[in-house]
Amino acid sequence: MEKALIFLKEAKVELLKVAWPTKEQLIRNTVLVVVISLSMAIFLGALDYAFSWLVETFLF
Repeated sequence: MEKALIFLKEAKVELLKVAWPTKEQLIRNTVLVVVISLSMAIFLGALDYAFSWLVETFLF
């Protein structure tokens, strides 16, 4: 039990050293991730559509 308490105390000390992002940074990074994810989804969807059309047109 003593080792668990020592671990928790050390974990708390380490968490106090973390440079947590500000609210603005968090929002900006979240928006960036969503925009990049949507862009990649649209791009890959367009490629899938184009290749499907090519295969259907020239192979069937």
